[in-house]
Amino acid sequence: MTDTVMTRRRQLISPRVLPYVLSLPALIVCIGILIPFVTAIYYSLQRYRMSQPWNREMNWGENYVKFLTDADFWNTLKVSLVYAGSTVVLELLLGLAIALLLKKRSRVNNFISIMLLLPLMTAPALAALMFKLMTNPNFGILSYFMQVIGFDDFRWGSSPDTALFTVILVDIWVYTPFMMILLLAGLRSLPTQPFEAAALDGVPQLEQFWRITLPMLMPYILTAALFRLLDSIQQFDIIYAMTQGGPGDTLMVFQVEAYLNFFQSTNVGRSAALLLILWAITYVLSNIFVKNWLRLRERAKGGA
Repeated sequence: MTDTVMTRRRQLISPRVLPYVLSLPALIVCIGILIPFVTAIYYSLQRYRMSQPWNREMNWGENYVKFLTDADFWNTLKVSLVYAGSTVVLELLLGLAIALLLKKRSRVNNFISIMLLLPLMTAPALAALMFKLMTNPNFGILSYFMQVIGFDDFRWGSSPDTALFTVILVDIWVYTPFMMILLLAGLRSLPTQPFEAAALDGVPQLEQFWRITLPMLMPYILTAALFRLLDSIQQFDIIYAMTQGGPGDTLMVFQVEAYLNFFQSTNVGRSAALLLILWAITYVLSNIFVKNWLRLRERAKGGA
């Protein structure tokens, strides 16, 4: 009876139509993505402030042209790239170091790796608020430690000199476990034969790392770095919760700048243009990483 019902259901859909039916969910998702994307392009080509709807008109790219001579835009670009580059490099180094320490499979190492994932389960905005309390000059525990080691007036996020350091510290605390778990999975999946042969030949551990471990781990490193780079260059939660882009424009990254342009200045056109430039930057960076990842994979296949 069941077989008969299944046969009838299959006959209801023609084999020619079936591929289109199966691809329909993906098509719906693509349309759902493209509608806001095309809308953002449309808004970015307009002079449009919500507070002045009567002045709304097409300016055909004037928003983009103005960025070339806009000091605020170049500051936003510099801050975004410095923040993204610093966080990715530091988290990659720390994550790799922790993964190497936990490489050996044991109950203790497995337990430690699980405990180290706890910061990743914390919402970035909540982590930022927690660090904001800990860096409070009156009762913050981190401010107290800084006073103990001789920094009596370390101003953390309230000073332009230390604001970037502060938000990078929060980002490292939240996202280093992400790097660690990806690289740890990569380390534990590497074949053991090259290491056993190197050990028999008496190759030092440091030499094994540079000549065997690191080249074989490179695809995992690029994957982890790509994920974190795309996320950190679009960072909003930590920076806005800690300093709202300040002091001044010290931490005015793309997402914060676009948010303030939209909700405070009601400048929809400039906000949309900023986000589309951010999309273009992430597109270029992701393509560079993917091409290098494919090149490394082909080299690995050739070596095999």
